[in-house]
Amino acid sequence: QVQLVESGGGLVQPGGSLRLSCVASGSTFSIYAMGWYRQAPGKQRELVAGITSVGYTNYADSMKGRFTISRDNTKSTVWLQMNSLKPEDTALYYCYSGNSLRGTPIAWGQGTQVTVSS
Repeated sequence: QVQLVESGGGLVQPGGSLRLSCVASGSTFSIYAMGWYRQAPGKQRELVAGITSVGYTNYADSMKGRFTISRDNTKSTVWLQMNSLKPEDTALYYCYSGNSLRGTPIAWGQGTQVTVSS
């Protein structure tokens, strides 16, 4: 069993930055992929970015160049640095873990709210 706890969400103005963190606990040795999905009101949950234990990454096209995912395996932590935020980035951001970069997530965090508004 893996437990994931996110932090770092909040209210930010358009063009601003936020850094999300996700700490895993439990059976962390089994985690290969970690990353982030997001879900805006009335929309489906969508992939933001993922990273493997050896550093391979995967980004949604709309996030490339603005978001950067990173990971520290020794701390079982993944971060999402979000720059040049737009109002359409407003969503509940969920951390996930899984067995592959593009596979179905196995574990989810509770989510952290990101609101981009002036």
